[in-house]
Amino acid sequence: MFKLDKNRQIGHNYSAMELSNAENLLNTLQQLRQMVIQEGDKIFQEWRSQIQRSTFISSSKNLAYYLALRRHDLRPLQAALIPWGLSSLGRIESRVLPNLDAAIATLGAICQADPDSLPHRPSLEEFFAGDRLLKENTDDLFGNKPGNRRVRIMVTLPTVAASNYDLVRNLLQRGCDCVRINCAHDSATEWSAMIANVRIAERERGYPCKVLMDLAGPKPRIGMAIAPNSPKRLYRGDSILLTGNLPTTISSDCFQANCSIPEVLEQLKVGATVWIDDGNIGAQVESITPDGVLLRITYADLKGNKIPHEKGLNFPDTDLQLNPLTDKDLQDLDFVAVHADIIGYSFVQQPADIEHLQWELERRRPNQPPAIVAKIETPQAVRNLPELIVQAAGKQSFGIMIARGDLAIEIGYQRLAEIQEEILWLCEAAHVPVIWATQVLEKLVKKGIPSRAEITDAAMAERAECVMLNKGPFIAEAVTILDDVLTRMEAHQQKKTPQLRALNSW
Repeated sequence: MFKLDKNRQIGHNYSAMELSNAENLLNTLQQLRQMVIQEGDKIFQEWRSQIQRSTFISSSKNLAYYLALRRHDLRPLQAALIPWGLSSLGRIESRVLPNLDAAIATLGAICQADPDSLPHRPSLEEFFAGDRLLKENTDDLFGNKPGNRRVRIMVTLPTVAASNYDLVRNLLQRGCDCVRINCAHDSATEWSAMIANVRIAERERGYPCKVLMDLAGPKPRIGMAIAPNSPKRLYRGDSILLTGNLPTTISSDCFQANCSIPEVLEQLKVGATVWIDDGNIGAQVESITPDGVLLRITYADLKGNKIPHEKGLNFPDTDLQLNPLTDKDLQDLDFVAVHADIIGYSFVQQPADIEHLQWELERRRPNQPPAIVAKIETPQAVRNLPELIVQAAGKQSFGIMIARGDLAIEIGYQRLAEIQEEILWLCEAAHVPVIWATQVLEKLVKKGIPSRAEITDAAMAERAECVMLNKGPFIAEAVTILDDVLTRMEAHQQKKTPQLRALNSW
């Protein structure tokens, strides 16, 4: 795996004042271009044997060049380019070499440099080739999109969608482009009925609606719980004995619960952090005992938290070694591989996880495997993102879902915005579509009216290729509002590039 030194600087031999000189700036850009090609080609060669899709070769090269470029601290160089009107390095993701070449060619003309010493100025077609590839990959993943809105809308279907055709038709008519079926719920009977309703509705609407089926994956949860003296709530300072087997005694003076994946407990160490119920309860491993792992509650509501039966567990500073395909997932794959357009893959952490799913799909659907969307929800997945992309997109249609729920707990809420941006940039460099997911317009979906903050979040989601809404009683209204917000924002912004539409408010 290729690791990068992110502290290296370009132009470190020049002061800020010297970089204001056009000749020094041109020389620095030429050096940068040479290093990007040299280092990027090395990265690409390590990947080359994994790439079977010829259409992904140029994208993987651009990704390699982007990683090489971002090894360096470009802030002094970017600041020096701004007064020359050449600050486009800030929007370089999808076209690394064309952007560098365009800046160098323009600066070379200003300096009256020998044209033979400069790279050729890219044509418009060459310059925007990366944008075209991203659009083609998005269309391949989600289907062609009529109309003006670039960003797709995905909706998680509730169980009632299996029996209520009008609900499904209404979602599609309001602007839903793709539906998600969560395989953690319901069965093949309900899934078949949901898909049948989607197929009827898409024919009625006149253009396709893709079906993503999300494998549940190995999500650790609190199972059966036993509490001494029947306490109603947990408070900071309380203890939890987390066991591998079902609790069998109430003689203990602390709350007991079993972990749905017992092998997780074997990987915990004293001092490790544990989050329960989507981060509503925080704990730390106090000791390892013959009966299980003793946790001490470090965070809880002032009024206490209800006993977290069937709630999720997260272990952010423990590098869990778990097979991302459970026995249930393998059973579900028999149905999913045949009926889904896209497979959502939970708990992906390393390229071998992608390879495992590809092998299972090859067994079940060898001629035309469904696309894969990898859900990025752990620090390991973030670190391995370039290799995950190459392993998957090198063989088939592929996308990334920023699963902000688990990701925020795993990396820390304060880092979520930063990491979300970096994932968006990296995927744009690889021309890979991104799904912006978790709690989008959640208050609107559940209560019928949005918060101010979530409208802003939905607007920022325009930088992804797809936005996912979860189920709720007001989901149809949420689709309508999201469609309006995305359409309006697209006139102002595309990815990191302002569109400079005329302002009508003044």
